[in-house]
Amino acid sequence: VQLQASGGGYVQAGGSLRLSCAASGLSISNYAVGWFRQAPGKERQFVAAINWGGNGIPTKYADSVKGRFTISRENAKNTVYLQMNNLRPEDTAIYYCAKDRGRLISIRRLNYDYWGQGTLVTVSS
Repeated sequence: VQLQASGGGYVQAGGSLRLSCAASGLSISNYAVGWFRQAPGKERQFVAAINWGGNGIPTKYADSVKGRFTISRENAKNTVYLQMNNLRPEDTAIYYCAKDRGRLISIRRLNYDYWGQGTLVTVSS
């Protein structure tokens, strides 16, 4: 199982980026998927997660990104996305996607068994 995170980059405050998490080796449509981020000198923290399934499925966000970030999935492409709008300098971090062990959303890192390599997001003020 491999998860490939991409889409990071350098953007000015107020800008947008869309991260992608492409899975190979299994179908992630049967599992919840989450995004986490790690800023320099800080612990990896939960950002967003999405339940297994199709349209209208539950999602969850960290308070710090609620209303600005949107997680979605495209099962036909075995991919999960994180649309990030109105980015702030404090969003600067390496962003990781991860597959949950089960179908339901979790904010706990220990519930995730496969992780992507991370993609760097830098937001300038």
